Amino acid sequence: MSRTVDDKGNVKEDRAGDVRPFGIRDKIGYMFGDFGNDFSFIFASSYLMVFYTKVLGLSGFAVGLLFLGARFVDAFTDVTMGRIVDHMRPEKDGRFRAWIRRMCIPVAVSSSAMYLYFVRDWAYGAKLVYVVFTYLLWSSFCYTAINIPYGSMASVISTEVKDRASLSTFRSIGASLAGLAIGVLVPLIVYETDQAGNQIVLPVRFTVTAFVFGALAVVCYVLCYALCRERVVFHKKEEKGETAWEMLRSLGRNRPLLALVCAALVLLLATLMGQTMNNYLFLDYFRNAKALSMVNVVSIGGTLLLAPFISTIASKFGKKEAGAVGMLAAGIVYLALFLLRVESIPLFMALLFLGTLGTGLFNLIVWAYITDIIDYQEVTTGKREDGTVYAVYSFARKVGQALAGGLGGFVLTAIGYVSEAPAQREVVAERIYTVATLVPGVCYLVVFLIIRFAYPLTKGEVEKNTAILRDSSISH
Repeated sequence: MSRTVDDKGNVKEDRAGDVRPFGIRDKIGYMFGDFGNDFSFIFASSYLMVFYTKVLGLSGFAVGLLFLGARFVDAFTDVTMGRIVDHMRPEKDGRFRAWIRRMCIPVAVSSSAMYLYFVRDWAYGAKLVYVVFTYLLWSSFCYTAINIPYGSMASVISTEVKDRASLSTFRSIGASLAGLAIGVLVPLIVYETDQAGNQIVLPVRFTVTAFVFGALAVVCYVLCYALCRERVVFHKKEEKGETAWEMLRSLGRNRPLLALVCAALVLLLATLMGQTMNNYLFLDYFRNAKALSMVNVVSIGGTLLLAPFISTIASKFGKKEAGAVGMLAAGIVYLALFLLRVESIPLFMALLFLGTLGTGLFNLIVWAYITDIIDYQEVTTGKREDGTVYAVYSFARKVGQALAGGLGGFVLTAIGYVSEAPAQREVVAERIYTVATLVPGVCYLVVFLIIRFAYPLTKGEVEKNTAILRDSSISH
């Protein structure tokens, strides 16, 4: 296969050789990548708190400290992984795909190891050591080592704006399908109702479910690796090493990245706290854990319904513009849920569906924001830093995840939740409803304000940056 290298280090592949043109296989493969990611990420985001409190008997406060503390570790491991993938010499199968091959099994094993039911019989101190070790192994090392290369890979699968938008859409479809599988199956598998009508967790089934999801994640990663191709390779020129401070100062001037980082923090806080609190909402407010399956179908339905139209919406209105509208709509719906104090499950699900149309619109587009920001970084600094830019965003998402888990644990303790009790007092159930609706509502409106007023990459700006990079490539 013939290659030409311009003086910026961009390698152009001859498509008459081994690399096929961008197409549906890349989209489906990229979809399976996030499907694999979310067999561990969504499962942990939605149910790890439940496992730690209901099965292992840990306090919500202790779990919250774990989730928050792990993010200090991620501050180093995420950015380090981004720098590694940016500067390592590419393997024969690419700079980013190689990491999917290397890490697919370790991330599945480490994820499954977090849900060992027999740990509940250990001493409290031993249980704490177990959860700290297994959680850090999965979240800060194994998951980081596969997720950052996977997310960065979108910018080298294709340089075309429309192709990247479609990759973002298919990635979100993969996450939605994983969320659908987890949201529908897990409540049916891990909960049962006792004679008094209380919702009881089945510890052994938690462990079995985790190992099944780990195996399915490996299958998804293998499909991602087999179907995707890297078409643009960036060879770093020999230059003076950049210090950590210089790197941070450079990224700190990237206004779109800073805005998206802030939006990601708030968005993940809202989304993941909502997912976590929904478990307690249906256990203790609606007292119907089985209804969680239908609620999770409804939650994902909006995303899947919008997916076929996202490319058209992004092309016509712009990604920034469409995402802002989605967040505004979602915030309004959740605040309505809070004010109405809904007691009917069907009515709750109907309003929730309207809210997911807004969040789904944003989530289907958001991954294309990253590739736009990577281009912006290259235009403004002359440096191509796919992995580093994505790592910073990934770290922000993890902080949002930690805040959701950490604050979720703190909030449960603050509102008087008793993990050992088969049923909660009515006042506690009412407080759970407030947290599950008011927090997402406020947070989604904050994300709208950030995207609308702080994120600068409008439709016109994205097209201008793409043209600059294309003209620069042609001139060389």
